[in-house]
Amino acid sequence: MFTSNLQTDMGFLKFFNLLMFLLSFFATQPTFSYSSSFTSKFLDLAKEPNVADWMVDIRRKIHENPELGYEEFETSELIRSELKRLGISFKYPVVVTGVIGFIGTGRPPFVAIRADMDALPIQELVEWEHKSKVPGKMHACGHDAHVAMLLGAAKILKAHEKEIRGTVVLVFQPAEDGGTGAAKKVLDTGVLENVSAIFGLHVTNIIPLGEVTSRSGPLSAGVGLFEAIISGKGGHAALPQHSIDPILAASNVIVSLQHIVSREADPLDSQVVTVGKVQAGSAYNVIPDSVTVGGSFRAFSKDGQMQMSQRIEQVITGQAAVQRCNATVRFFKPFFPPTVNNGDLHEIFRSVAGSMLGINKVKGIQPLMASEDFAFYQEVIPGYFFLLGMENASVERLESPHSPYFKVNEDAFPYGAALHASLAANYLLKLHQEVPVVEGKYNDE
Repeated sequence: MFTSNLQTDMGFLKFFNLLMFLLSFFATQPTFSYSSSFTSKFLDLAKEPNVADWMVDIRRKIHENPELGYEEFETSELIRSELKRLGISFKYPVVVTGVIGFIGTGRPPFVAIRADMDALPIQELVEWEHKSKVPGKMHACGHDAHVAMLLGAAKILKAHEKEIRGTVVLVFQPAEDGGTGAAKKVLDTGVLENVSAIFGLHVTNIIPLGEVTSRSGPLSAGVGLFEAIISGKGGHAALPQHSIDPILAASNVIVSLQHIVSREADPLDSQVVTVGKVQAGSAYNVIPDSVTVGGSFRAFSKDGQMQMSQRIEQVITGQAAVQRCNATVRFFKPFFPPTVNNGDLHEIFRSVAGSMLGINKVKGIQPLMASEDFAFYQEVIPGYFFLLGMENASVERLESPHSPYFKVNEDAFPYGAALHASLAANYLLKLHQEVPVVEGKYNDE
């Protein structure tokens, strides 16, 4: 009896000691919390004149010399020059003009932050000191601002490189606009092969300065581009019976394309078909031989995109045939996939942005029909894209992107740079606490 009680007591004592050890162990293990020192410190740094004014200066230089997709040679040279001054290593060229920079340990884990660099074929109509110096070209989508803010984040992160628990990859990407799929080409080079997550942003005039907006799941639609040539038989406008009028056929095509959405798509599944290009004859009294029609189609699923592309071709060729015309339809590949934000990264974004700006400044948003080639990264890497507010109604109302009157509120730059830097640093901190660090030096090739 005594021996039995003693064994029981000893067993209980061992269990009690083990329990206390485990409680003590887990109490001392770091559960992840977003570093308030990162968020507050980074925003303060971004607002300092040596960072804020520097970003503004860079943006204005780029704005004065806009370059279209895959032609961003001067922009790329400026980026590389600033990275060299900061002591940041980089790879160049990546997809013609792209630049990929590296800050941190040079070892895993890797997180990427991305900015696009290209301008648009638009004549700027804003009269100001730093107006575009290149006729017919303009930074009308804020990509000049995106580059400046990513460089600002790089400057902040480099100053705190010893605190980074991994490697931040800076992605300066060419040719976002124009539907060429440059993001996919960047992925195809393999330069982002080891990246665990990627973040991106876009300036917007739909929310106030100092606020951000995004959502988990689908954020923006996928898009495809098409062009059709409708061929008939030209002739005198006074003798239509001797001609086959492709303009009449094109008119029927344009109207019938709208029926794909209004009569065939689920009303709760948002889709859009837009004809944005019509080119025909050049004389008032001549029926031309052909008409070129082009446009875009948008949906929130790949199946929706494929179904729309099939119906677009059927409608164009069918309606052309009704008017005795022939039609050839060409689709520009690849189609942009929908932009779908990762749920786990959404929580990181809300926590980091809420800590920096105040949770009341972190807004939700309904899905947008606009497209973004950042979606190509998200097909391969967990990714998160958000919108950075820059509207200040007390000063002026800002025009939407792709307008010749588009302006950027440069007061938004510190917020964008600090968010870039803080999201990357906090993501690596989280990963460092959850996953053992894999030793081994990153191979630059």
